[in-house]
Amino acid sequence: MIAYITGRIISKASDSVIIENNGIGYEILIPLSTFYNLTDDQKEVSLYIYPHVKDETLTLFGFYTMLEKRIFLMLISITGIGPKLAINILSGMGPEDLLNAIANEDIGHLCRIPGIGKKTAQRMVLELRDKSSNIIASEKIAQREIDDPLIKDAISALVNLGYPEETARSALKKVSKKIRGADLELLIKESLRIISG
Repeated sequence: MIAYITGRIISKASDSVIIENNGIGYEILIPLSTFYNLTDDQKEVSLYIYPHVKDETLTLFGFYTMLEKRIFLMLISITGIGPKLAINILSGMGPEDLLNAIANEDIGHLCRIPGIGKKTAQRMVLELRDKSSNIIASEKIAQREIDDPLIKDAISALVNLGYPEETARSALKKVSKKIRGADLELLIKESLRIISG
């Protein structure tokens, strides 16, 4: 199963991107939140992938952050919301705004997303309210850790070594839970150990 793709951007549009990896061009459908993170000066990009097979056709959906992918997977778990509508929802509202709207039961705000009616919005709130609140809480904790200057430097070092920012962040989160008061060298060394498995 394809989990993520790293490669060179061949072309991009607001709803899709073509990434070349080892001579193969992969067309990947993306939400606007991912599109805005793909800058023209990027030589290489990594996207988290959700492969969807329907009628023997493979469609790849891509996300710049793991948060976007988590929300996407939550959305498609709801009856009546398929992958294309889930991408549309993520394009209609940023990940953080969407989580807050669901957690706060803001049906009116959700109904402003094209393709979302009152019943679908109510179903989203009913089925995802608790999950959204939990993600918001965990993201706040993660952000506090990332705001630490040492963590920022370690993320920057790992990104300069060629690792996706989200992968670096995830590894450092695990390291900082295990080792308190580590210096920069130890943070990077332990993160590399986690990334390489």
